[in-house]
Amino acid sequence: MELYYSFSILIVLASFFAYLNLRFLRFPPAIGIMAIAMISSILLVSFGKIFPEFLMDFSQLLIGVDFTEVLMGAMLNFLLFAGAIHINIADLREQKLPVMLFSSVSVIISTFIVGMVLYWALPLIGMELPLIYCLLFGALISPTDPVAVLSILKNAKVPKSLETKVAGESLFNDGVAVVVFAVILKLTSGHSADINLGNVSWLLIKEAGGGFLLGTILGFTASNAIKNVNDYIVSVLITLSVVMGGYLIAHAMHISGPLTMVTAGLIIGNYGKRTAMSDETKDYLNKFWELIDEIMNAVLFLFIGFELLLIPNILEYWKGGLIAIIVVLFARFLSIWVPTLFIRFKQKFSKGTIKILVWGGLRGGVSIALALSAQDNEYRPLLIAITYFVVVFSILVQGLTVGKMADKALASEKA
Repeated sequence: MELYYSFSILIVLASFFAYLNLRFLRFPPAIGIMAIAMISSILLVSFGKIFPEFLMDFSQLLIGVDFTEVLMGAMLNFLLFAGAIHINIADLREQKLPVMLFSSVSVIISTFIVGMVLYWALPLIGMELPLIYCLLFGALISPTDPVAVLSILKNAKVPKSLETKVAGESLFNDGVAVVVFAVILKLTSGHSADINLGNVSWLLIKEAGGGFLLGTILGFTASNAIKNVNDYIVSVLITLSVVMGGYLIAHAMHISGPLTMVTAGLIIGNYGKRTAMSDETKDYLNKFWELIDEIMNAVLFLFIGFELLLIPNILEYWKGGLIAIIVVLFARFLSIWVPTLFIRFKQKFSKGTIKILVWGGLRGGVSIALALSAQDNEYRPLLIAITYFVVVFSILVQGLTVGKMADKALASEKA
């Protein structure tokens, strides 16, 4: 019942903050909720100095929710499926080469650039983090967060081809990122003997390939089942079973749940809608998953805002956070620019396009969840703090300006 009470309070707060944002701030919904939650966190800390019991009670509510497990094991599956089910696979096919390179090669390039530069830069401000932990930070911060990206792209007026590149990259880069993070995490735990090229290759094939295969099976099976009944209530239940049951299968088989959800969502959203659904079923299915997407986003970004309460003395790490923001943006630029050198023969990437891809590569709850899953030692507070700084900057600053920046970049190219 404690988990139910925690989620009840979070839902009430999310709805209240969404109302305040719509009435006063008028930010994109997810960003507005997170901003209000952060302001509330600061006020709670100030209020807690007068009434420490109240602050402690509220903090215990957040501690009672395992953010890593809730996000990576539950919410992310719903959000990825909801995002994928609305993507046109024909658009994605046209951008398959950039999406493949950005979701794999770019993650690896960024991981090593962030790790090496941060290892060199942190001692300049009196902070130290072992190289292996700098690389661990690089791995968790390099993948763009599909939840943040898809949420912001709804409000940013960018060309369809560019939107597909950004959305496709964010949906598919989790498989590579999780493998890289898992390998480096083992190294931090002293399990280097278990790591070799063969093991890493098999882990990647199992995670990514298994996720694609399971998602394909689930997607076509669900589509055919919907075709046989063509009832919107049963169709919605079938898609829910794909998400919830599919995750249980993926978890039991130790394969990528996120890639399973993305693949299943793409198939049902394209093959299923085209061959198995009436217009009424499509309408209800689209509205249901749009609603799920908005509710989950509201709770997720609320939680990100309140995570501020769980990072003790976060202001002590502001210099490290500033360095991390600069390093991550620099690494993002190189990780996008280098792959474009290989695909320029087939597709031209202008300076404006690269600029939008760099600035539109948002980080979000996935990075925080991975940081919180790191082992508890003397380096963990710094790791979590700089991750939070990067995520907050990414969502509040990049998220609020990517639309205007895209307009300027595209306008300058037309001029």
